[in-house]
Amino acid sequence: MNIIAQLGRISSDLELKTGKSGKEYLGFSLAVNRPFAKDKTDFFSVVAFGKNAEFIARYFKKGQLIGIQGFLISNDYTDSNGVRHYQTKIIANQVSFAGYNKNDTVTEIQEFLTEHRELMQNAELSYSHRNKAYILTSDEFLKNKELFAVVKVLLGSRCFSKLKKFTTIEDKGSFENLIRKEVYHYHEVKSDCYSVVDNLWKLIQAIEQKKVITVTYYKMNRSEVRRKIKPVAVMFSEYYFYLIAYDVDNSEIKAKYFRIDRITSIIEHRERFDLDKTYDFDEGDLREKNQFMFPGKPVKVKFEFSGLSVQAILDRLPTARIVEKDGNVSIIEAEVNNGRGLMMYLLSQGAWVKVLSPQSFVDEMKAEIEKMNHIYE
Repeated sequence: MNIIAQLGRISSDLELKTGKSGKEYLGFSLAVNRPFAKDKTDFFSVVAFGKNAEFIARYFKKGQLIGIQGFLISNDYTDSNGVRHYQTKIIANQVSFAGYNKNDTVTEIQEFLTEHRELMQNAELSYSHRNKAYILTSDEFLKNKELFAVVKVLLGSRCFSKLKKFTTIEDKGSFENLIRKEVYHYHEVKSDCYSVVDNLWKLIQAIEQKKVITVTYYKMNRSEVRRKIKPVAVMFSEYYFYLIAYDVDNSEIKAKYFRIDRITSIIEHRERFDLDKTYDFDEGDLREKNQFMFPGKPVKVKFEFSGLSVQAILDRLPTARIVEKDGNVSIIEAEVNNGRGLMMYLLSQGAWVKVLSPQSFVDEMKAEIEKMNHIYE
């Protein structure tokens, strides 16, 4: 098993850098006293990524004592003189305070919490004698029961499951036992991009700053395209995050949807954009009226439903209402976007659903059912 833990002093200056993928990293030299040898010191090359790198850069400096845990990697290369060199590095995946620098760092954290109370939701740092550690607490943090519900939603979405780590020390054991089996069988949705979360963050920043971007994107038929667009919103639906955007080069102001996991490249331009208020995008309206993120024009649909749970229909279609009821048959009206997604959802209800109007949608449903029948002939 490749696990290494070291306690030593940082022996080089710290500089947080950003890799080609957009992920932050930090490399430094760690001086460690050799056991049973007072005057011997070994130096190790250490690399940390992401949050660990940010944490080290913020709270440590050259000469301070630090505890790390991680794993070893080795590689080799040949220089211009034909000499072969070998390198071994520690990839740090856990970092901790150590030694006398802790009090200074705790003071810095407490000062930061005081200066940024709103940002940190009035969090406080206090020492727990029982746990022999400093603990960050806040009334605004999710309680175990709330976090359990949130994690169940995330696991069901198969999007990501890291949120399960954010609970109190007291609750952590019981919480992890509750979701252990589901996490064991957890399979994250496959994606074409390096990191969905990194894409999300870049897109959110572009939306806030109203920057024009160019994305490289895989369409449903797996053809790769490039689009220069004005990003306006991000939504989550049916396992996937979606970017809502307008074409830069198209005079027709029509929203387009891009699955963020299919975006393989995002290029930010200096060019910025403004949209007329007429074209302000309403995420809430789209969520109410759209199914499976297929675009379509607004339409009022009426249909019969004779299934076991009419409430499930009303929950799925927030604009739906029962206009008539005869025994176990409900007549439902809903204002929705008439696209492929609506048809897919109503067809999923099988013989429980019969569309009544508009006639054009009735005809579309009949044609689709005939195609399905033909497949099974």
